[in-house]
Amino acid sequence: MTSRLSLTAALVLGLGTGLTASAQAPAGASSPAAASAQALAYPVTRKVEQTDNYHGTVIADPYRWLEDDNSADTKAWVQAQNAVTDKFLAAMPQRMPARKLYTELYNFEKFGVPFKEGGRYFWTRNDGLQQQSVLYTARALKDTPQIALDPNTLSKDGTVALSGLSVSRDGKLLAYGIAGAGSDWQTWKVRDLDTGKDLPDTIEWVKFSSASWTPDGKGFFYARYDAPKAGEALTGANYFQKLYYHRLGTEQSADVLVTENPAEKQWGFGTEVTDDGRVAIINVWKGSGRKNGLMLLPLDDKGGYAGAKPVPLTLSFDAEYIPVALDGQRLILKTDKDAPRGRLLAIDLPKDWSAPDGKTWTTLVPEAKEAMVGASGVGGQLVLSYLADASTLVRVVGTNGRHVRDVKLPGIGTASGFGGKWNDGETFFSYTSLTTAGEIYRLDVASGKTELFKRAQTAFDANQFESKRVFVTSKDGTKFPIFIAHRKGLKLDGTHPTLLYGYGGFNVPMTPGYGVTAATWMKMGGVYVLAVLRGGGEYGAAWHEAGTKQKKQNVFDDFIAAGEWLVSNKYTQPAKLAINGGSNGGLLVGAVVNQRPDLFGAAVPQVGVMDMLRFHKFTIGWAWVSDYGSSENAEDFNWLIKYSPLHTVHSGKRYPAILVTTGDHDDRVVPAHSFKYTATLQAADTGTAPKLIRIETQAGHGAGKPTSKIIEERADILAFIANTFGMEVR
Repeated sequence: MTSRLSLTAALVLGLGTGLTASAQAPAGASSPAAASAQALAYPVTRKVEQTDNYHGTVIADPYRWLEDDNSADTKAWVQAQNAVTDKFLAAMPQRMPARKLYTELYNFEKFGVPFKEGGRYFWTRNDGLQQQSVLYTARALKDTPQIALDPNTLSKDGTVALSGLSVSRDGKLLAYGIAGAGSDWQTWKVRDLDTGKDLPDTIEWVKFSSASWTPDGKGFFYARYDAPKAGEALTGANYFQKLYYHRLGTEQSADVLVTENPAEKQWGFGTEVTDDGRVAIINVWKGSGRKNGLMLLPLDDKGGYAGAKPVPLTLSFDAEYIPVALDGQRLILKTDKDAPRGRLLAIDLPKDWSAPDGKTWTTLVPEAKEAMVGASGVGGQLVLSYLADASTLVRVVGTNGRHVRDVKLPGIGTASGFGGKWNDGETFFSYTSLTTAGEIYRLDVASGKTELFKRAQTAFDANQFESKRVFVTSKDGTKFPIFIAHRKGLKLDGTHPTLLYGYGGFNVPMTPGYGVTAATWMKMGGVYVLAVLRGGGEYGAAWHEAGTKQKKQNVFDDFIAAGEWLVSNKYTQPAKLAINGGSNGGLLVGAVVNQRPDLFGAAVPQVGVMDMLRFHKFTIGWAWVSDYGSSENAEDFNWLIKYSPLHTVHSGKRYPAILVTTGDHDDRVVPAHSFKYTATLQAADTGTAPKLIRIETQAGHGAGKPTSKIIEERADILAFIANTFGMEVR
């Protein structure tokens, strides 16, 4: 069973953009960027008399008007800021060489991990520079694949992306979601895979949901929100998600409401039908925390939905419960209940699908010393993924919980995939490391034999580079790993331009994987570093919780410690140390550069959560309260105000060069965060180093961004850093 239910929390987090992943001498006037900055004339951002009283503390918010993404004033501000930034970037001698190099390294054949449904294999492929990857299908792996869906035909500029897909059990129909301009809003359609034509069915206002077909192929489950009010599509809060069943050939208005909870506005729903087709399992989520509920939805004898009502399995929201397999009447779950690093539970379900007795919940695979981050049921066995110091280990166990074998991986890196059905004899997975582009393997479950399916052929010669894992000690004595990659034979003399990337939040693991941003930076002569910070999921629930709410400062301390380690161990110096992160990682960069502007020479926060007092008021921002807390709570306010990037810009200190990036259609972390933060930086006395914002048009949080925009944005980021450091790019 390939669980989609664990994806829901990831979708609502603002996980990051997938890009790679103060004020002393680093930004001195001797650097090319600082010299150019002296001539910069930022647009004047008007201030308004706006204050808010937070539990007796009055906080000014002079740029509140920038929260209105529909106003003519905001659009004029965006245009004026882009004009200044475009002029600055265009004048950098590193810009076009960086873009050329990035394009060369990006231009290689990319494949998604295959899956099988209804006697067909499916996988995505991008020939190198296609704006969007194309979905292919074939009856056998050695057959010439046929195009199932080409998103590049859906728009002229490549800004309409495939955002989700689900194939009917007989392999004849494809339900697929599309999203425009990077928005989280999806429209779902249905395609006949034999004819290549779409059916009339159209589903609107879907967000944070996939589709799950009933085995009879007559319809599918999906979750949606009510249509937003006029003008609020990209900013209005998303509450009261509802679960529906759509029957093919009917209008969306006729869809059957399966379940909702008018008393719990934060509840959301995800659905997956078990491999045997007897029951649908409903994941109930609220917020981005990993604690969820489960309900059972019985299907009829023909594999259809006949209007049954969900039966609660657990709605305590006391832990994570992720379905792995249904073996007869025994449901196997992955959970962190009483096991912070994860374990497998087995539950004996009544044949009438009524709620089981709690006494039937037993441990199948106990907690290990490594964190269990994934589990699937394939070929009558259980494939378990663990992280050992942020590197993947894969173990196969039987239905009795006993170890069968380990899956041999090429090295220290990241393996993912392992999907399939309980009766499948095969599964597929990908492997990557900081210097190894994606490799996709087929695994024969019974024998354990692996064989290469696809290997990326890139212009990046991995033999010229090396990577390693070292451990850093944080402020409070906590040790954490960082991964370092660079050209072989690097002399540790403190002179090397270094790019440090981090995230640190929402239980999301940061593991080493190949990225064109890192590869380009290394080809430019830089050192690339990935920091594994508290708040992530690399060591289980306790590691995550150690970087949340009142403990969020631990994440910033870890990142600062990583920077200090790189300096003290002679990899680099503050003047040549850049930091980068997206979304929650953008918050990380904004907070850290405010706390230690002396430690960094450049900072690039992307689509960051910068206003920690108002983040919960927009779109899905309320869901992040589980990690951050809320300013509406007095205790939470006291720690949020101490690190909120918007509210901790220190006028009178010299800051490094800062390039903020966002998208005008970002409805995950609304661009007002970046707008207000940039305006604050530009108005403050933070030195002559540039404080710029690059606002991509027709783009959102990062997902679905066309290739041309990816290359332009990421090359500009690297060129900006290179220009700041006085690097020559060839």
